[in-house]
Amino acid sequence: MSVHDGGLAGSRILVVDDEESIRFTFSNFLIEEGYATSTAEDYEGAIKLLEASNFDLVFVDIILGGKTGLDLLSKIKEMSPETEVIIITGAPTVGTASTALRLGALDYIVKPVRQDTLLRVAGKALEHKRLIADREAYRLNLEAIFHSVQDAIVTVDKDMVVTEINSAVGTLCGVRRSAAKGTPVVGITFQCSGACLKALEETVATGARIRVSNIECASIKHPNQVVSVAATPLLKADGTAAGGVMVIRDETPLLELEKSLAQTRKFNRIIGQGPGMRGVFAMIDALGDVLTSVLVTGESGTGKELIADALHAAGSRRHANLVKVNCGALSEELLESELFGHIKGAFTGAHKDKIGRFQRADGGTLFLDEIGEMSARMQVRFLRVLETMEFERVGESRPIKVDVRIVAATNRDLEQQMKSGEFREDLYFRLKVVEIPLPPLRRRKEDIPLLVRHFVDKMNDKFSRTVEGVSEGVMDIFMDHSWPGNVRQLENTMEHAFALGRRSIIGTIDLPRDILNAPERSRSPGGNRAEAIFDALERAGQNKSEAARLLGISRRTLYRKLDEIASES
Repeated sequence: MSVHDGGLAGSRILVVDDEESIRFTFSNFLIEEGYATSTAEDYEGAIKLLEASNFDLVFVDIILGGKTGLDLLSKIKEMSPETEVIIITGAPTVGTASTALRLGALDYIVKPVRQDTLLRVAGKALEHKRLIADREAYRLNLEAIFHSVQDAIVTVDKDMVVTEINSAVGTLCGVRRSAAKGTPVVGITFQCSGACLKALEETVATGARIRVSNIECASIKHPNQVVSVAATPLLKADGTAAGGVMVIRDETPLLELEKSLAQTRKFNRIIGQGPGMRGVFAMIDALGDVLTSVLVTGESGTGKELIADALHAAGSRRHANLVKVNCGALSEELLESELFGHIKGAFTGAHKDKIGRFQRADGGTLFLDEIGEMSARMQVRFLRVLETMEFERVGESRPIKVDVRIVAATNRDLEQQMKSGEFREDLYFRLKVVEIPLPPLRRRKEDIPLLVRHFVDKMNDKFSRTVEGVSEGVMDIFMDHSWPGNVRQLENTMEHAFALGRRSIIGTIDLPRDILNAPERSRSPGGNRAEAIFDALERAGQNKSEAARLLGISRRTLYRKLDEIASES
C-alpha cells in the first residue's frame, strides 16, 4: 500500500487494484491532472485508507483476491454514500455490470484503460459528485429556510394530499409534520376552525391566487388568534397544475399592537398622538395613585374635565365617587352649601339636611372646575379644608373628616390673578402641587385627523348615520383653522355637519359659516398648516407616506401642500 499526494487542495481519489502497474499508471495520470491520489492493493488496505480519510472518487478493480470489488463497493456505500465509485474490469459481463450499478457504482470501465479515458471518466464522476453535493446543499438550505420561517407553510398536491409542512404549522395550527405529511388535508385534525383550508382548496380547484385577511382561528391554545392566509397554485414546468401552497401568518401580535397604539391614542376618552398629549398621558399614568392636588390648566374647550376623569380612573380611587363642581356657575352662598352641605334651618330655604360634595367624594376625587372664579372668602375656607381635610356643614359646628383627592381646573392665568390680589398665593401653591397644562388645538394639529375620526364614529352613533369621513377639502380647512374654541369647537362643527349633511362624506358645504369665513381661510397656506406638516414629517422620520397618514390626507395632497408652502417662502 502506498500514498501519492499531488500537492493540490483538489479532489481526493483512491485507486484499488491488485496489479501494481495499474496502480502506478493511474496514480501518475491523476496526479499530473492535479488530483490528490492514494492507492491500495486489496480490500483491507482500501478500508484502512477509507477509515482514515474522505475520498471523492474510488476506482475499484472487480477482482481483488480474497474479496471482490463488488464487496468493496458495498462497504464504500455503507461508509460514505456520497463517495463516487467506478468499477474496473478486464473481463466484462452483463451480470457484473448490472450488479455494480445496482450497488451504487457510477460507471463501469474495461481494461486496458487509456489516459484520456481515465481522466474523462474521473472528471465526469467528480463533476457529477459536485452537482449532487450542490443540489443537496441547496435542498438543505431551502429546508432550513422553510423550517425557519415563522409563517406556517403547507404544500399539497392536486389531490389535496400534504407534500410538505414546516414546523411553524405545529405552533400555529397544532399539527405535527410527521402526522400530516403524505396525509389528505381532510384527514388532518387542525386545532382550530380550519377556515384557512377553504382558501387552499379554492386555489387548487381554480388555479387562482387567494388572499384572506383577519381570519379568527379559534385555536384551542390561543382562542383570540387571528391570521391572514395567502394560497398560491403550484405549477409544473409545462404550466399544468401540480397542487398549491398556503402561507398562514399570525396577525395576533400586530392586532394587539394596533390595539395598544389605539389605547395610547385614546387614553380614557382623551384623543391624541402628538408629543404634547403623550406627555399628558404620561403624567396621568404617573399620578394615578399619588394622593396630591393636581391643577389642570388650559383654554376653554381643551378637555380639562376629561383629564379629571382620567386621573380618577387611573388609580385605586376609581371604585369611589368622582364628584364635580363648577365654581363659576354658583354664587358664593350656594357654592359653600354645595361643597360642605348644610343642616336643616341653616338659612332660608334649608328645609332639610344636605350632604355636601366634599362628603360625597370621601375616598374618591373632587373636581373643581373654574377654580379661578372662587370668591376671596371661599378661598380662605377652602384652603383650610385642603390643609386639614376637615370641615363643618353650614349651620353646624361638628367637624367632619374626609379623605378626598383634589383636582382643580382653570382657563385663567392664576399666577397673574395671584399677583393682582384676586387669588390667594397660598391657595395657588397648595393647588399647584402638580400642574397638567393642556395644549390648545392649534398647537396639536397632528391630532386633528384622529379627533375627526373619533367624532365621525361618535356622530354616526348619535344620528344613526354611516358617514365614512370628511373630504380632503374639509380636512384642509380643519388643518388651517386656528380653533379658538379648541376640541369643543371641532366637535360642535362636526355635529353641525352631521345635522345638516346628507351624504356619506362630509363636504365643505356642510360646514358652519364661521369656519368657512374664518380669517385664515383667505390666507395662503403656511403658519399652522406648515407647522403641522413639518411636525408630522419629523415624527415620521421624513417618510412622506407615513406623514400623510398621520395628517389624515393622501400622499399626493401632502406633496401639493409642500409645493404651496415652498412657493410662499
